[in-house]
Amino acid sequence: MLSRQFVRENPEVVREALANKGVDVDLDRILDVDKEWRELKSRGDDLRHERNEVSSKIGELKGAGEEEAAQEAIERSQELKSELQEIEERADELEAELEESLLELPQIPHESVPVGEDESENVERRREGFDDLRALPDDVEPHYDLGEDLEILDFERGAKVAGGGFYVAKGDGARLEHALIQFMLDVHREQGYEDVFPPIPVNSASMRGTGQLPKFTEDAYRVEGTNEDEYEDDDLWLLPTAEVPVTNLHRDEILLGEDLPLKYQAYTPNFRQEAGEHGTETRGIVRVHQFNKVEMVNFVRPGESDERFEGLVDEAEEVLRRLELPYRILEMCTGDLGFTQAKKYDIEVWAPADDMDEGPKQGGRWLEVSSVSNFEEFQARRAGIRYREEHHESAEFLHTLNGSGLAVPRIVVAILEYYQNDDGTVTVPEALRPYMGGTEVIEGHDAVGESKLGGE
Repeated sequence: MLSRQFVRENPEVVREALANKGVDVDLDRILDVDKEWRELKSRGDDLRHERNEVSSKIGELKGAGEEEAAQEAIERSQELKSELQEIEERADELEAELEESLLELPQIPHESVPVGEDESENVERRREGFDDLRALPDDVEPHYDLGEDLEILDFERGAKVAGGGFYVAKGDGARLEHALIQFMLDVHREQGYEDVFPPIPVNSASMRGTGQLPKFTEDAYRVEGTNEDEYEDDDLWLLPTAEVPVTNLHRDEILLGEDLPLKYQAYTPNFRQEAGEHGTETRGIVRVHQFNKVEMVNFVRPGESDERFEGLVDEAEEVLRRLELPYRILEMCTGDLGFTQAKKYDIEVWAPADDMDEGPKQGGRWLEVSSVSNFEEFQARRAGIRYREEHHESAEFLHTLNGSGLAVPRIVVAILEYYQNDDGTVTVPEALRPYMGGTEVIEGHDAVGESKLGGE
């Protein structure tokens, strides 16, 4: 979140950020509340000082036998107490409103972020892996059809046991997901990441600390009650990303400079309602309500976050380089940057089956597999995460960054489509074969039950 002082001293910067990010917040109301709150606090200090002076005189007046003056001082002290109570109650109300309002203000974009209204104005920075593409079938079969043909993806049974937007991976499909998870963890462990296996439910305080609440309540899965109900700090939600529990490991803590940079990685299943997402582009496992992902979270000194951001992008890319999957790097403009981010790059893998308007000239479409973000001190301020270089120095807010390393289902999509063969089998990327017991080709499995009889 933004500090009161920053908002107070830089209203036009905040106003510009609201406009560039397309966020509708009544900034004038926030500034008015802050002004009234500060005036009341000042008035309260004056009253408290006067009351102390009056109270100290009461004993003196009584000792001097000036009972009438002493009684007047007592009455004045009571008046001051009553007035002070009213002011403090009003100040508390304003402070609560101010804190809630500050949670609605988005992060200020980094000065290097391109200004734009929406995703159409994002900037492609580069493409990798297109110079030496493997030979593909004349008609690449979409992953959702191929997965069912090979009996490694089952959408019907996924919907039966959990509802629409869920799927079952089975046989070599399940092995492929497990292999990718372990492969990604091994890659990032080489890069200096410490493993974390966090809880799957997270409390409201954690969701608020990373910016999911109150902004994205409708997309979350609440454990009890409806998303419209009021929630307390200890109410539970299914995590939408491992960013939430891992960042909040150090909520309300002070780290030491010698701890930084701190690099964590975590595999978790993730749960998102994806409200309002429909259509052909979400068919199959591209956009589902439960998906596996490896997440990287960094805690760094403020002066090192720009360089660490570029390093984090490279660490996420390494997974795609080793899998030899073509991809591109896309920089988000202000209008598509997101509520909490100061700067963000999306890493998008190429899936060649379904042609989309914004796909590459080779056909197919782009699938986001990682968003690498620098939050600067925005999350740290919300979650109360600080550091100090030395024990005797004052603590300051550090910077947090994160990036997916990577989203597993969309990598499965890319593998099924890019490594597809003419005979309908799928070649296993060489880097994954040790994780699949040496399997080189996914040839599929027989159906189970009467479904294998087809129309008979």
